[in-house]
Amino acid sequence: MTETYKPSWVPEKDDSKFACRVMYGVEGGHEGTPGVVVNKKDKVVPVVRRRILDVDDYVEGVLNGDRAILSRAITLVESNAAAHFEIAQQVIQKLLPYTGKSTRVGITGVPGAGKSTFIEALGTNLCRIGHKVAVLAVDPSSTVTKGSILGDKTRMEHLSREPNAFVRPSPSGGTLGGLTRKSRETLLLCEAAGYDTILVETVGVGQSETTVRSMVDFFLLVVLTGAGDELQGMKKGVMELADAIVVNKADGDNKQRALVTKTEYERILYFLRQATENWTTHAYTCSAYTGAGIMELWHDVIEVFMKQGWDNGVLAERRKQQTLSWVYSMVEEHLHNLFYRSPVIMGCKDNIEEEVVKGQLSATMAVRQLIEKFSNSQFVGEKQNTASVFEIK
Repeated sequence: MTETYKPSWVPEKDDSKFACRVMYGVEGGHEGTPGVVVNKKDKVVPVVRRRILDVDDYVEGVLNGDRAILSRAITLVESNAAAHFEIAQQVIQKLLPYTGKSTRVGITGVPGAGKSTFIEALGTNLCRIGHKVAVLAVDPSSTVTKGSILGDKTRMEHLSREPNAFVRPSPSGGTLGGLTRKSRETLLLCEAAGYDTILVETVGVGQSETTVRSMVDFFLLVVLTGAGDELQGMKKGVMELADAIVVNKADGDNKQRALVTKTEYERILYFLRQATENWTTHAYTCSAYTGAGIMELWHDVIEVFMKQGWDNGVLAERRKQQTLSWVYSMVEEHLHNLFYRSPVIMGCKDNIEEEVVKGQLSATMAVRQLIEKFSNSQFVGEKQNTASVFEIK
């Protein structure tokens, strides 16, 4: 039997006066470190280490709908490590034939519009009528610490408990729209795991919602009453991307104001170009709190949109263009990282910046010098590891 480890500060006999308790440890630990087994009521409790998965393990687990392995696969995709990048791409490649069969819905709106509450109400109802729902809730990242609160799983308490639901809060990584290559690949993993409905909640900041539009079939804008959203929506251009606008919190004393706001949005939409060919965008009302109008929006709007879109070929063409857009956006990302991580650029950038700031060099000439130095460095054989180029810091 393995000898039980007990820290020196733990008394021989525990009693109610001793506030601290020893938590379970891991037997074996890292290579080269002694195993540790912590005592619980004078019994040795071995803890099994998590098994290291290979590519086939990930693929099999995802296809079988194993949520634990799906979570680990998404973590692999989100990792910045070069070794994880290679494994993740092999997993994605093997799962590609099993993707593309879901309904992809992007949901955006200003902070406080009730996006998370709306998604929970919609997702819970869909699960109860037999759908498998995956929610990708993109959390804003701190520009200072690069971290996120990741509170959506807490806010979507009821949906998280549904056996047919999978809620994955992910940090936006500082991206304005909150969606990067990693978010797209997470969506593919969820589709391969058998989730027929993917709901993507975005940061809701406006300017980069085109990123969301480029990965979903149906784009829904959630708005409030009396918050100046009408003009803000026009200014940001988000309304031009929306396939439907829903005025949330249409309940109680606010119901009449919501109906007025809906009419105002209908007037605005009349002058805007439609987001999807052969589809007219309209405004609707709902209450995520009471559930009123939620399933009507799903059956009468989103399902009708999907059927019509597949029948007339609009959605097939949209997905084809989205895939190509994805390819070239990654090319741009690759070139961006290749340039700024070049040793030559890193070596001369500070001097050129100083000359520009002092007025000794124009911005245009600075750009020309940087490009020339970078181009010359590539011609002499400078190489960059592809996997490291895709790392997002």
